[in-house]
Amino acid sequence: MDQTLPPRLPANLESAVQRVRMAARSAAEHTVDSLGLATLATTNLLQRDALLGAQYELNRKLAIFALTFNEALDTDVARQAGSLMPTAGPAGSAAVTPDSLVASWESLTLVDDHAMDLHISADRFALEISHACEWEIRELDAYIGTLMGLDSAEHDRNPLRAEVVGQAMIRAIEAVSERPEVRKVLVTEIGRSLAQAMRQTYGDIVTDLRHAGVRPVGMAVRGTTGRTSSVHGTLAGDLHDRSGAPAGRDNGGSGHPAGHELSASGRLSSRQSAPSGRGGLGPSGHGPLGSSTNASMGRVDGEMMALIRRLAQGPGLDGGDPGGYHDGGGAGDHARWAHGASGDFSHAAGGYGHAGESGLDGARWVAPNLIVAHREELRQHANGALDHMVIDVIASLFDQILADGKVPPQMARQIARLQLPVLRAALGDNSFFSSRRHPVRRFINRIASLGTAVDDFEGDEGRALLARVASLVQAVVDGDFEQIDLYEQQLQALEAFIGDQAQAAVQAAGAADAVLARKEDQLRVQHRFAQELESALRGLPVPDFLRNFLAGTWSRAIASAAVEEGIDSALTQRLRTAGRELVMSVQPKGTPAHRQLFLRQLPQLMKDLNTGLDRIRCGDEERRNFFGQLMPAHAESLKGQALSTLEHNLLARQVDGALAVPLPRAADLPAVTGSAAAQAVAILQAMASPTAFSAAEAKAVGLVDEAAVDWKRAVDIDLGAEPELTAVDIDIAGLPTPEAVEPTRGKSLADHVQIGFAYLMQLQGEWQKVRLAHVSQGRSFFVFTHGAKQRETVSMTHRMLLRLCEAGRLRAMESAYLLERATARARRQLAELAPKKR
Repeated sequence: MDQTLPPRLPANLESAVQRVRMAARSAAEHTVDSLGLATLATTNLLQRDALLGAQYELNRKLAIFALTFNEALDTDVARQAGSLMPTAGPAGSAAVTPDSLVASWESLTLVDDHAMDLHISADRFALEISHACEWEIRELDAYIGTLMGLDSAEHDRNPLRAEVVGQAMIRAIEAVSERPEVRKVLVTEIGRSLAQAMRQTYGDIVTDLRHAGVRPVGMAVRGTTGRTSSVHGTLAGDLHDRSGAPAGRDNGGSGHPAGHELSASGRLSSRQSAPSGRGGLGPSGHGPLGSSTNASMGRVDGEMMALIRRLAQGPGLDGGDPGGYHDGGGAGDHARWAHGASGDFSHAAGGYGHAGESGLDGARWVAPNLIVAHREELRQHANGALDHMVIDVIASLFDQILADGKVPPQMARQIARLQLPVLRAALGDNSFFSSRRHPVRRFINRIASLGTAVDDFEGDEGRALLARVASLVQAVVDGDFEQIDLYEQQLQALEAFIGDQAQAAVQAAGAADAVLARKEDQLRVQHRFAQELESALRGLPVPDFLRNFLAGTWSRAIASAAVEEGIDSALTQRLRTAGRELVMSVQPKGTPAHRQLFLRQLPQLMKDLNTGLDRIRCGDEERRNFFGQLMPAHAESLKGQALSTLEHNLLARQVDGALAVPLPRAADLPAVTGSAAAQAVAILQAMASPTAFSAAEAKAVGLVDEAAVDWKRAVDIDLGAEPELTAVDIDIAGLPTPEAVEPTRGKSLADHVQIGFAYLMQLQGEWQKVRLAHVSQGRSFFVFTHGAKQRETVSMTHRMLLRLCEAGRLRAMESAYLLERATARARRQLAELAPKKR
């Protein structure tokens, strides 16, 4: 019997399909590992059983999974590409076309509940991939259009679109297990892994096609369909739905509010109809697609980019006198918005008003929200429903940012000038909403937090900071703010400026940073000396407790004397000799002469030991433990067989040689990099202790001793403090899931404190505002300053900082960064404005 094989796919498309196969296999292998970690982390027995079952089935049937996925993908791609020709039916029967095949399948899913569930799961897979790879898919559509011989980029004709991959993935998961709970886990876990892998895969496919000489097809401009929702109606319904109120769903409960029309079919159809680049221009409208030197900020249509630049450099964003915001073109609109006439949202938020501003004569000043003022114009140039949503979200965020009472008006004025650059970043890069490490987010949050820490902008420090921030913001507005490197450069410049300013403040208040740097060098020297001494003592007949004491404790006494008194000083030599005598004192003494000599030398030995321990302020408990082991060792030495004179002298020479290990210099210590650096920091933090300071040094740097804090005293509760935010509070439906917010209180805050930021610290029973001014190189010592006029320093070790944070006696001034606060308030307020659904 003859069997006609379907024609092979074009070579370029076959190569692209192979990349998708490899991505799916890689996602499955990654899922096996992640399921193992998730199993260890969960405490729910049922959930653990499902995770273990999913890991076992997927690992056991990984080959079946890959084979099923490959076959399903090949079949779908071949049908989508038109290379799988329909077979002829009986005479008189209707011809079976690809469209009729799809229609028949869809009809079956309406009858078969299980098949309908699979179809919905595949749509969810497609949505997850589409969210992570939106720009890559848009660009791929243009190249696939050329391969398919189309006149324009049509998403529904792309055989590698997310829906096709999702269908193949669901079939592969079906082949792995028949247990519903296992399939549910695999759908969730593989979906996360595949969404991330496909972003790189789509990008690689586009690169391959470009290198193969394939040119993207020209993009056709079409009007978007679907209703246009206002900033309040759309987002209010969206966020209200997130808050738990029932809402209508599209596409069989796909999880997106109907008000946005972002169901699996609606959202993708809007993408198809919206242009991804007018006239084939790149982000700046000056070159072909794919010619941008920085793809990390994503793509924005050329006409939209031109509009954003025109608005960003127009009147009202010059950073000068606030009154200038209402002069020139568009001043009327801005003024009406500022007084609450053009935005119910700003009126509900209360606005951002500050009396007594320079040049205002006590009048209320509110920065204009240019995105709200030009919202309709921006939406006309947007690429579909998703971009409309982004415009509305950023407009709402700046409503809240400009109304934030913790941001000084001087800094709010500078942040207001970044409205359009932020909008550009959000339109082109979805990671702006999800990654708290995004340079644009960090730049704005950093400006706001630094402004919160300033007590007086009329002082030299305040004026200098304001001038520096204004110049950096101006560089962004005037520069190519499509390039993410621009924000990185501005961040580095701001960090360097704050570091220099903080260093000058610390040096003016007594140069605590120099003292702490010297102490940290001493700790590094002590640690290296202890390592070398331990190595030298290894192999000698010395009890373990004594070897540990000499290397861990006595080495600190010798190093302290050598640093402060000199390497060849009498005290240093005396402590080295005491170490030798200590080792010899536990050796066997079989003759009366040896025992009498030991008893005569014992008082001086104990005196020297106590002198060295007092020098390093050794704790009482450590002393008791050591002497509790030393005394039985001395008693035992009086009973053993005495060493011969030769053995005694040879051992004494070996011990002398070990204790004569030279003390290293800080400048000669090798630089530590990589994973060893983290270990070195942890060692320094453990060694840092108030005992390393003399009384005069501790007073000079304002060192806080743990014994001086009443840890049993209850911490006052600040009833006016805002609750700490979580990722749920800043999660906006339809946008990428955000990362966890940085902690603002608790033990973990100790690892996130930043120079220039303001914190609340309980000093002498009262809460005081402090500002972090210095962190030592090894993060073992920290210096805070407080007081507006009479600047004082408060220094502490890492251990002390950790304990203060854990006890709730140190917390950040801000409940969260500015953008996170604004997002949380926008979600809450829009949920309240949303109509209640029954």
